[in-house]
Amino acid sequence: MQCRYCGVEIADNALICYRCGHATTEPRIKPPDTRRRRPGGGFHPSLVALIVLLIAAIFLAIVARDETPRILSGIIAVLAVILLAVRIVQLRR
Repeated sequence: MQCRYCGVEIADNALICYRCGHATTEPRIKPPDTRRRRPGGGFHPSLVALIVLLIAAIFLAIVARDETPRILSGIIAVLAVILLAVRIVQLRR
């Protein structure tokens, strides 16, 4: 049998061509699609959590008159920034 891509003589029962690497027959099972699919519509849960954290941080910063709520609002703001950074990294993959 000859490879239909490069023309080299290969064994009759060969699955792939040893020279060019192309398959000699059509695959019975197709591999899954590896492209990333973007969900159509709706908010991602991490985006909703980010928005809630930012609103909570802004609310606590406005309401805060002593140190405890300011520290809490700072912690919430830092968590929101970390969540945003993680989301950006996930989107770039």
